Amino acid sequence: MAGRVVMDRFLGRRLWLLRQLVTVAPALVVLAVGAEPTHALVLSQVALSFGLPFALVPLVLLTASRRTMGPLVNGRATTAAAALVTALIVVLNVVLLVATLA
Repeated sequence: MAGRVVMDRFLGRRLWLLRQLVTVAPALVVLAVGAEPTHALVLSQVALSFGLPFALVPLVLLTASRRTMGPLVNGRATTAAAALVTALIVVLNVVLLVATLA
């Protein structure tokens, strides 16, 4: 929805057909090759989960930086909790990858 608003209103372009094709094409390819849809969905979610650390690590580092955040910098307890949760997510992603490939 947000992407549609950006494309339609801010950029003044309506690409509904292209957007529909891009979002529906992967599902049609999965069905066309005869792959099991549930297994394909699980694999897609495993792949998507690996984007989380690439967003979380910089987020934790930036919000812990006084130079970046100024007076709004996270406290030590918040930074420690965020680092712990981020590390847990990274470990769980590795476990998920091993379990999926095994």
